[in-house]
Amino acid sequence: MNKHVKLAFMVAPILAIVGFIAADFYKESEAAKDKIVQLVTQGHCDIVNKSCVLVSGEFKVNVSDEAGVTEVNSTFPLDSATLFLVDKNNKMTPYPLGMIKNPYYWRNNTPLGQLLANKGASQKLRLIAKIKGGQYISEFSSQTVK
Repeated sequence: MNKHVKLAFMVAPILAIVGFIAADFYKESEAAKDKIVQLVTQGHCDIVNKSCVLVSGEFKVNVSDEAGVTEVNSTFPLDSATLFLVDKNNKMTPYPLGMIKNPYYWRNNTPLGQLLANKGASQKLRLIAKIKGGQYISEFSSQTVK
């Protein structure tokens, strides 16, 4: 084995580690860039009966309401989440959600449970969930089935 082959065997592991670290930094910087992604409902949305899932790729958000407390939980940790109730005149009322337990669970007191209490009741909503530089947004309606 000549000196060039020996040198290559010594340098190759170092180059592999440096390349791995550089790729990680690149992916991190790409994830931190500002972007807007739309979430869509997965099937019928019924918040009162805990059957409202919003999806974008592998990212899922579940929206539910129990006893006047609206909760949002997600598959990835969120930096912030805001739920908007939209009336018939398209005016929004924001409800910033506060983190509980960990960054996967967010909640706030809202009148959503009262608005959707009766069978057949419907409510238009908007959600903005922020993760690093990305904003995941959705406009959807919830209708009570039971």
